[in-house]
Amino acid sequence: MQPGYLCYNGKFVPASETVLTADNRSFRYGDGCFETMRVYQGEVLLADLHFERLMASLHLLHFTPPLHFTRSYFTKLVMDLCARNNHDQLARVRLTIFRSDGGLYDPVNNIPCFIIQSWDLDKKVLELNDTGLEIDVFPDVKISCDKFSSIKSNNCLPYVMAAMYAKQHRINETILLNPYGRVADTTIANLFIVHRGQLITPPLSEGGVCGVMRKHLLQMDLPFPVIEKPLTIEDLENADEIFLTNAISGIRWVGMFRDSSYGNASAVIIHELLHEGIS
Repeated sequence: MQPGYLCYNGKFVPASETVLTADNRSFRYGDGCFETMRVYQGEVLLADLHFERLMASLHLLHFTPPLHFTRSYFTKLVMDLCARNNHDQLARVRLTIFRSDGGLYDPVNNIPCFIIQSWDLDKKVLELNDTGLEIDVFPDVKISCDKFSSIKSNNCLPYVMAAMYAKQHRINETILLNPYGRVADTTIANLFIVHRGQLITPPLSEGGVCGVMRKHLLQMDLPFPVIEKPLTIEDLENADEIFLTNAISGIRWVGMFRDSSYGNASAVIIHELLHEGIS
């Protein structure tokens, strides 16, 4: 059982306390979304981008958020929780939103409920990985390309299965493809390649989650041109580098994809720029 506290609808309760019912719509249907954030030295990193994505997701999922659901409201709750749990120096925080109980597939109302949890993070998360990741394609699922595919949905079954596949095959992470056989994203990250001096990542229309770190990189003033373009397996095999991004780890470089191996020269530079900018 998780020690410390969690925040349930704005109230701090022991993390061991039961707060959900068997009728919870996230449990029954995966009805909701979530944000995973890094807290560092008393600050929620990239808070504006997290809140922007959260509100966009609530809109797409037809929630009716109350007026007090603001960036400042949630960041204060996050930091209060981290302080209670002694996690305010370096932590992983998850904010889970779910529709209030009631109804079958069709809900009784669209009022959002939420839980915030925090966990300590190892300081190694601030460093670029020493050894390149080994990745491969998850063959059993194709990610849809629709207006909901970019949401960090509480219905994560394809990503759960992909993570299990990675563990069973002793690799670090797996790539999920869309119905056209092109790259959508990976188990817990967005994917970039470096090819002939360009950074390339699939557009969200390819089915990947709208990653906060991905968006941050697209907005940064980097010493490389950055473009969005569909990526095939052949593109990965011919890349000079591959790296993965998410809000917790920042950037992690890939050393091996199938029979292809990669360096990390560009990843080192981008990691340093990210560290200077947000940590």
